[in-house]
Amino acid sequence: MALFGGSESQLSVQGAPSRYALRPSFASLAFFAPPMQDTHDTTDAVQEPRLWSDGRWTARVIKNEDDDGWAVAMTLQGEAEPALVGPWTMGRDKKNPKPLDVSAFNTLVKTASEVIRRHEQQLHAQLNKSVHVTVQGQRLRVALAIVPDEEGATATLSAHDELGEELGRVRVPPTFKLTVASAAAWAEGGFERPR
Repeated sequence: MALFGGSESQLSVQGAPSRYALRPSFASLAFFAPPMQDTHDTTDAVQEPRLWSDGRWTARVIKNEDDDGWAVAMTLQGEAEPALVGPWTMGRDKKNPKPLDVSAFNTLVKTASEVIRRHEQQLHAQLNKSVHVTVQGQRLRVALAIVPDEEGATATLSAHDELGEELGRVRVPPTFKLTVASAAAWAEGGFERPR
């Protein structure tokens, strides 16, 4: 893709699934952020060759610390760290970065938003698990929901029948391992707190 240029390994971050990096400090807050909207507040708009902002997102062209090239950092308003960092194309003089423009900025916003959306989905899947079990001829959905907190995470185990009616709910340690066997044992035990 010409927009980002360079090799895919220019800015690799350990554990990143692609050439774009989601910063951990942002990742911890991304799940709890309000849903992203496509409306842009143009009152804080900045349109400079190395800095472009629409009031919600800011793109900043920076020197790539890993090599002689350039990188672009996308930061969501209110965040201290960039949500996305990727390689940036050299200009015609092969020394300075290519200037930002509206098309490049819109592509960067779309890419950064997609990275955040995928991260939110992954985090949601890690914190919310469910299994289906059949106990006494009744099909149940048993779910484990973990709520992260700085002072200590909490977790809730719940069971619902096929119609969605809640049959049981208890607090469990966030380290509780939800498996088909543990869900069946909990349901067979009358939905009492597991030991």
